[in-house]
Order: sequence, then C-alpha cells, then structure tokens
Amino acid sequence: MPPVATAPAPAPSYLRPDQLAEVLDRHARWIKGQPGGVRANLALADLEGADLSQRDLRGARLVGAKLARCRLSGTNLAGADLFGVDLRDADITRANLMQTDLRGARLRAADFSNANLRGADLRAGTLEPGGTARRGTGPDAQDAETTRQTHRTALARLQGGATAEGGIPTDLTGAVLAGANLTEADLCGAVLQNADLTGAVLTDANLSGARLNGANLTGALLGGATFDNADLVGTRMVDCDLSQAKLGSACMTRPIDSMGSEIQRAIFDHERWIDSFGQRGERAELDGTDLSRADLRRVNLSAASLRGANLSDAALTGARLMMADLSGANLERANLMGADLSGANLSFARLTGADLTRVNLGPAEIKDPSGRPTGRSWAANLMGADLRQAMLTDSRMVQANLTDADLENADLDGADLAGAKLQRAHLKGKAPRRR
Repeated sequence: MPPVATAPAPAPSYLRPDQLAEVLDRHARWIKGQPGGVRANLALADLEGADLSQRDLRGARLVGAKLARCRLSGTNLAGADLFGVDLRDADITRANLMQTDLRGARLRAADFSNANLRGADLRAGTLEPGGTARRGTGPDAQDAETTRQTHRTALARLQGGATAEGGIPTDLTGAVLAGANLTEADLCGAVLQNADLTGAVLTDANLSGARLNGANLTGALLGGATFDNADLVGTRMVDCDLSQAKLGSACMTRPIDSMGSEIQRAIFDHERWIDSFGQRGERAELDGTDLSRADLRRVNLSAASLRGANLSDAALTGARLMMADLSGANLERANLMGADLSGANLSFARLTGADLTRVNLGPAEIKDPSGRPTGRSWAANLMGADLRQAMLTDSRMVQANLTDADLENADLDGADLAGAKLQRAHLKGKAPRRR
C-alpha cells in the first residue's frame, strides 16, 4: 500500500453525495498509487444509509462514523480504522474486515454473514493501540498521535452509552455472524448477546469475558478458542467440538433439572395451572428463590409470585411472565429478549444491564375465570426499578408506570412509551423516542 497521505475530515460531518464520491474516488487512486490519490478520512462523518457495497476501502479512516443501515456487502475494509463506528443494522455480508480495528463499535443487529473478520480487533474501546498498530505495523508517530486524538473524540461521543471497566465494550447484540471467519479475532469483553454465530469459524479467537447469553454457536468451529470468564448462560452450542476450546472459568447455564425437585415441581404445576385456567396444578410461589443463571427460555410463569427472587444472568428469552409479581427481584444482566411481561409488577426490581429488546411491558388484558376478556387491562409497574444500561430497543412500554425509575444510559431506541408515567424518572443519556 502507498505511503500514507490523509485528507482532513470534512466539516460539517454530514457529506453531500458529490463530496462522498470525491473522497471515494481519491481513495481508489491512493490504493492504486495513482497521482492525486489520498487516503479516505471519513472520521465522525454521517453516512447513515449510504451504499458502499463492493467498494475498496482498505485502510480507510472511519473512526466514529455513523454507518447505521449502510450497505457494505462485499466491501474491502481490511486494515480500516472503524474504532467506535456505528454499524447498527448494516449489511456487511461477505465483506473483508481482516485486521480491522472495531473496538467499541456499535454493531447491534448488523449482518456479517460470511464476512472475513480474521484477526479483527473487537475489544472494548480505549485509547490503547488497537488493530494493526498494536501488532507493530501501524502508522508513524505523527500519524499515530492524530489517530489518537480522533479516537479520543470518538470515545467522548460514546460516553453517553454504557461504559464498563476497561473501556466501552463492542456491541454485537443480535448481530448475524453466520459463517463468518473470526479466526484469531480478539473479542475480549465483547457483547454477543443473542448473536447468530452458526457455522462461524472461531479458531484461536479470544472470547475472554465476552457475553454470549442467548447466542447461537451451532456448528461453530471452536478449536483453540478462549472462553475464560465468558458468560455462556443460555448459549446454544449444538454440534460444537469443545475438546480444544479453553473454557476456563466460563459461566454456564443452570438447567431446571439441576435446581432441585421443589423448583422443578413448582414450575411444572404452575404451567398446568395456567393451561387449565386454575382447575389443575397450583400457582408458583417462588419468592426469594435463587434462579440465577437458570435456563428459563420460553417458560410460562405468568401470574407467578417471584418477589425478591434472584434471576440475575438468567436466560428468559421468549418467556411468558404476564402479570407476574417480580417486585424487588434481581434481574441484573438477565436475557429477556422477546419476553412477554405485560402487566407484570417489576416495582423496585434490579434490571441493570438486562436485555429487554422487543419485550412487551404494555398493559395485560384481564380475563374472567373461563378465559373470556373482561374489557379491562392492567398496566405494567416499573416504579422505582433500576434500569441503568438496560437494553430496551423496540420494547413496548405503553401505559407502563416508570415513576422514579432509573433509566440512566438505557437504550430506548424505538421504544414505545405512549401513555407511560415518567414522573421523576431518571433519563440521563439517550432520550426515549415516542411513537
């Protein structure tokens, strides 16, 4: 690749189509070593929704750029600086991201199917050297300082999101990585909750401390992969050879059949009680029960009493908890994606870092003993709940009581808060978007 000559990032951050076309044209000439070529500097640029598919963007600077919903299918981004980039919902299928710096990037629901991420740096976003720079093949000292300053600006932009000790984690929640090549990729501390990694190649990848709750690793190649201190609660690992994987102190799921006969019987009897409209079985009374790390996916505990129960790190994707009493319960880091909590009582519950993506927290329809609608409803109660850093993307919270709730740095993108009570609620960070 030719010597680095970098054009300054255009101001303002939004580029007109003709400006973008010029930057891409000059970058193409830089790649080929032709006169007038200049390395693309699109740091902090707003390119949301742009079509950059099949482009050669090797070595481009896209630090902190907004590329949400962009088309990057087949694009060559090898060695590019994508530190802190926003690629949510982007199409990155079959793209080349070898040795790419993706630290602190927002990659939620992005499609990386069959992409090449070999050696990519997906650690938390910090000012430490990353990507090719930490391998001793980065820019010269002067250029490195410019890069550092740009990274600092990108980090400042990211500070409104969830932060963690050691930096801002790379967010791959719900991302599609089916068939992707992640050989030797550094995913230390990355959030891969509910990600699709079916058939992915994770040979010698570092997943230490990564959150993989609800992720699907069916058929993934895991030889030499490191999972030390990784969260594997609710992770699907069918047809995976773990003989060469390094599981270390990985946090595993507690299946229901390992929790004792009383808990098993209570859940079984409760589901019978629900199915028979109270004619058989009995309502579950699980107040104060330790269900941490429990695999409760798609369980039906509607109207159950779980006051003060410990459900931290539990796998509750698709669970039915309509009108359940979870007041004072500990649901920290629980995976509730797609669960139905309509009419539930979550007053003063701890939901810090919980995934409530597409959760129904709207009002529950009240029915009579025979199951017929009464025309009345019961709103969900989240009064005083701790929802700091919770993921509430596309959740339904119509008429929910959020009085005194703490929503600091919660992700409310696309949440429906029509008629919700927000008196004295703490909403520091991204404001909710009303529909």
